[in-house]
Amino acid sequence: MSKSVSSKIPVIYQDNYLIVVDKPVDLPVHKNDFMPKDADYLTKIVGDITGKWIYNVHRLDAKTSGVIILALDSDMAKKLSLKFEHKEIKKTYNAIVLGNPGNGDYNRKVLVKKKSKFKKTALTNFKTLKTVQTKISYKDKENVVLSLMEIQPETGRWHQIRQHFAQHRHDILGDSHHGDFTLNKIVTQITGIRRLFLHAAKLEFEHPVTGKFLSLESKIPEDFNTIVDFDWSQTYLKFQQ
Repeated sequence: MSKSVSSKIPVIYQDNYLIVVDKPVDLPVHKNDFMPKDADYLTKIVGDITGKWIYNVHRLDAKTSGVIILALDSDMAKKLSLKFEHKEIKKTYNAIVLGNPGNGDYNRKVLVKKKSKFKKTALTNFKTLKTVQTKISYKDKENVVLSLMEIQPETGRWHQIRQHFAQHRHDILGDSHHGDFTLNKIVTQITGIRRLFLHAAKLEFEHPVTGKFLSLESKIPEDFNTIVDFDWSQTYLKFQQ
């Protein structure tokens, strides 16, 4: 099922209980105190068009694009929240990162929120789908490699994926909080693309009411394909920070 809630919010699935949409990059899910009063956010847009009160049941950062579930009533919100809490919803992401992490998992503790020193255990599984050799050199790095990743977090901590890859020096491209700021600047200068290269690609779960198994996907964004398919054979001089 694929129709459009608005020109920029495609619906992946909808029934009487929930709606699953493909969130664009740089759109907040809900309102916060730092936004202008007239700013758009996902629950507002979907609520205005469906005529329903929209309940957010899981996290997806404004800078992350892709699949997100929204409940259409409070009872469904509770049921879906419990599914996430009990790890009954399988999440798959795509990312582009610095270097080649290979295949494996990260299990270091991560910060639980911004400006906090408290950490909790987290587990992130990953595999490398494709690597590209560039001619980008800066600081002590020569001809850096970029990798397209498939990532499945088993826990849902704050910025878990971003923190884990940064901890292992495989920074997610475009991450302005935990990442490699010089690399981000260079790639933007070369390609003209400025975004966090983290995308929620798939959610798999059993519907809390109907019992139907749902596998809901969002295509990888074109910006990702641009980076992976870019002609990196050109010589790029060393960049100065």
